[in-house]
Amino acid sequence: MSEEFGVDLDEVFSVIDSSDVLVVRFHIIQNRLLVDFRTKMGVPPFLAVVPRAESVEDRFRAIKRLRPEFPFPEKVMSFAWPRSMPVLLASGVWQRLVDKMAQMGGHEALDMCGRVMEQLVTEERQEIAQAIRGAEHYQTLWERQRA
Repeated sequence: MSEEFGVDLDEVFSVIDSSDVLVVRFHIIQNRLLVDFRTKMGVPPFLAVVPRAESVEDRFRAIKRLRPEFPFPEKVMSFAWPRSMPVLLASGVWQRLVDKMAQMGGHEALDMCGRVMEQLVTEERQEIAQAIRGAEHYQTLWERQRA
């Protein structure tokens, strides 16, 4: 376990390197990162922010809907990321994923990675702002004073 990042980076890198389909669960945001490294002629790898699945079966069906060119994956690997998006970047985990996407899908895959990271950073900032403001699904440590 890497004390600095709160996860076993070697294990995370191994999951990225060995998986065809991968889901990353985040601590701060509810959405997931879906990565499908599978390719074939004319069909690049896939990377997207997707809603949380209700079950494993639901996740497999969602993958099939998003990637109808491919059969159901044999398995879907997953790991939880307990830290923020900037830490995901600093740890080298995101770069490992981007490198594999680029290897499988070239420049278009790199562009997709950039767009997805922007979306993840935006969602995380919005969630943190909601927590600070005490949005409905958060409980603040203080009450707002009414004038």
